[in-house]
Amino acid sequence: MDLKEKHEACEPKIKSTLYKIGVFAAMNHITVKALRFYEEQKLLFPAYINYENGYRYYELSQMADIHQISALKQAGFTLEEIASIRKDKNDKTENSTHSILLKKKSELLSKIAELTGKLSIVENYLSKNTKILSAPVLVKTIPEVTVAYMNVTLESYDCLFDLMPKMGSLMEKASCKCALPEYCFTNYLEPCYKDENICVEICEAVTEMKKETGALKFKKMPEVQAACIFHKGSYRFFPESYEILLKYIEENGYKISGEIRESYIDGVWNKDDESQWLSEIQIPVEKI
Repeated sequence: MDLKEKHEACEPKIKSTLYKIGVFAAMNHITVKALRFYEEQKLLFPAYINYENGYRYYELSQMADIHQISALKQAGFTLEEIASIRKDKNDKTENSTHSILLKKKSELLSKIAELTGKLSIVENYLSKNTKILSAPVLVKTIPEVTVAYMNVTLESYDCLFDLMPKMGSLMEKASCKCALPEYCFTNYLEPCYKDENICVEICEAVTEMKKETGALKFKKMPEVQAACIFHKGSYRFFPESYEILLKYIEENGYKISGEIRESYIDGVWNKDDESQWLSEIQIPVEKI
């Protein structure tokens, strides 16, 4: 049936063509219930109400109002925000509307940034098929920690684990108790990569600070936000994990804000098979 045949003019004195609520709802692909709800929420009122029978009628020009409400809902605006925008439109003012739109823009940009980060994690999984654990990058808060540590200069990276027994012996002499969960890591003190004469701190989380014993010292390391990735396998493949991590930092609006840590979870001390070694690279970051 033609829409023109379906409409019903309400009163002869009303010049505009009026459409019953059911017809107007069908014209806009919404429900009658939605139109009544918009009226209750003071978003859109009928052009005419016949108070004898309660029938409600709408004008063709009100289709633009329906389209505006639908578009704003799709953009994520609340009904309260939509009502404010429409009120400003009727009052011929724009200040409040502009503020609401800017706020929504900011919210949407934040959601885009969040989703971009999630997409980056998925892409990391899809793009890597190597011996290392193709783990997602996670930005997390590493809490304040009390550590026993030694400042050392390594001739090469191969020397690092040769120093662990010495540190263990000094910790035993100082009656140190390791914190649980265990947190053993290397803190790199220089920002750039070096093949030799590498300055690091070898750190182990402990329950309390003790008296310094020889090269063994104690300190509290403050809470830090860090971008982290797990690395499974030989340390020879560390550069691949670093590549993933640094790419994530660059693409997600972060910058490096502190000394890089390598946390050793499983290694030569408890796993004979290199493929079972597990580490976590932790790079302190802050938003640019």
